[in-house]
Amino acid sequence: MQFSNLEISWEKFVLDNGLSVIIHEDHKTPIVAVNIWYHVGSKNEKSGKTGFAHLFEHLMFGGSEHLEGSYIESMERIGATDLNGTTSEDRTNYFENVPVSALDYTLFAESDRMGFFYNTISQEVLDLQRGVVQNEKRQGDNQPYAIVEELVVRSTYPAAHPYAHTVIGSMEDLDSASLDDVREWFKTYYTPSNAVLVIAGDTTSREAHQKVQHYFGDIASGPPVSHQRAWIAKMTGEHREVVQDRVPQSRIYKVWNVPGYGNAAADHLRLGAGILSSGKTSRLYKRLVYDDQIATQVAAYLDEREIGSQFVVVATARPGETLNNVENAVDEELARFLNDGPDSRELERIKMQSYASFVRGVERIGGFGGKSDILATSQTYLSSPAGYKERLQHLEQATQESVRDAAREWLSDGVYALEVLPFTVSKQVSEATAERDGLPEPGPAHDLRLPLIHEDKLSNGLRLLVAERHEIPVVNFWLEVDAGYAADQSAAPGTARLASSLLTGGTHRRSALEISDELQMLGAQVTAGCNLDISTVYLSALRPTLDKALDVFADIILNPVFPDADFERQQKLQLSTIANEKVTPLQMALRALPPVLFGSRHAYGVPLTGSGTEES
Repeated sequence: MQFSNLEISWEKFVLDNGLSVIIHEDHKTPIVAVNIWYHVGSKNEKSGKTGFAHLFEHLMFGGSEHLEGSYIESMERIGATDLNGTTSEDRTNYFENVPVSALDYTLFAESDRMGFFYNTISQEVLDLQRGVVQNEKRQGDNQPYAIVEELVVRSTYPAAHPYAHTVIGSMEDLDSASLDDVREWFKTYYTPSNAVLVIAGDTTSREAHQKVQHYFGDIASGPPVSHQRAWIAKMTGEHREVVQDRVPQSRIYKVWNVPGYGNAAADHLRLGAGILSSGKTSRLYKRLVYDDQIATQVAAYLDEREIGSQFVVVATARPGETLNNVENAVDEELARFLNDGPDSRELERIKMQSYASFVRGVERIGGFGGKSDILATSQTYLSSPAGYKERLQHLEQATQESVRDAAREWLSDGVYALEVLPFTVSKQVSEATAERDGLPEPGPAHDLRLPLIHEDKLSNGLRLLVAERHEIPVVNFWLEVDAGYAADQSAAPGTARLASSLLTGGTHRRSALEISDELQMLGAQVTAGCNLDISTVYLSALRPTLDKALDVFADIILNPVFPDADFERQQKLQLSTIANEKVTPLQMALRALPPVLFGSRHAYGVPLTGSGTEES
């Protein structure tokens, strides 16, 4: 399959002030995604000023000179959805989906933040948002394994490296942030010449160009900003740390520094990570979780960043199992992979899986992985909206040899190993240019062009609803059954969730591993889940392989066998999940709240996580 033939149409222009603008037309529905990226992140922070990029992201939601008050509330009033802002090591972005009739309003609002925010930065606003960020940091620090991120960045990069501190920064640096510091950050980095604006949706390139020129054209370009392109900081030898934390299970992390975003070797390492841990037939999952049952979780992934990425393997030991045994099994599988590389079926499976994931993102105009996000990422990191095609070519051209060679080059040496062990002390005693005289009001809502719904009923009573869209080669199926956690009152708490997790455990025709392998070879996904009221089974399939994917989907639903070995394995995993929930604040609340609200005898008086209790 020719992956790089997938096209996302775009037009690009650059304003005189340096703002890069990318337009993508998509007329399916009367909405528009607006996505603006500033090429600044935590790697631009100086020593003693950590956390500034993320703090400034929060400040930008506090209102601007001609749009006072909460930015989120202002945007929600005109119907914005998928509204957010995020900060990484390399960029800060702000995005929203809005009715096309509110495009003027949205461009006014974003341009006002870019061009007219400086004078609204006050000590009161700074103190308020500083408190919000510090509270966010406290919440993060209170999660199990929270100490890992700080230890990894500190131990894998030299002190002067831009990635040698976390995005959220330190409490001390946040405390010391001054009004002058914040204003200087804005003047340096929040400028048109350091930004990319993507508009994707129900508009035309000409119309969008005119609107952007109107609202952004009179904003000063700002000073030139230099951008570092590569600093991999490859390690040598092994560096090991052992720490204790308030966690329910032991966990091993192994980290290698590897090339940055868009590098062919990095893209091949990403495929290698998928071969190692994506799906039940992947090498690490099958060895550690499925066969040996010495781990409850295992993952390998590429943490992609602009000037250098990290290849990470993490495995959680099953209660009663030694972390040494888990790490030995990880090392054996890695050594086998470095020696032999992937086989042809493994490589084709992960290539198809990666392509299918990308295609599913192209279904959407906004949000993470949507078309506006893809175009902004490509322009910011790869200097062209078409940069995504280079990565698809890397995927298409990957061979067994190229994936093996990339792994040998970057994973044979220079590893940081971190062992996280449960803290065994049971208790700890302690003290507690556009016109700015008025907002352009949203116009009348455009007609919503939903696809025609075809309805039918099968002879067995199953109600069938079909909505047609033909823009991309993906077909999605959603089977809904009127029974969820609430039905556990006739069985035992946790039964519905356990049954959902067992659904893909095998049929009369296929084992669990055969199901997983066949779906991945087809580029399809099947997931099963439930909530209080319903249980669902979902299939996402590529059009060329639809018939074969539907055959697997139907087999899973109609012919499950719930094998004893899989039942015992999933039962252990669900018990492990319950143990984790009991030390995670939000999950603890979701377990404790329902009996208080509804009473323990009510159908809704079960843990909202659906996992049940150890006894059940």
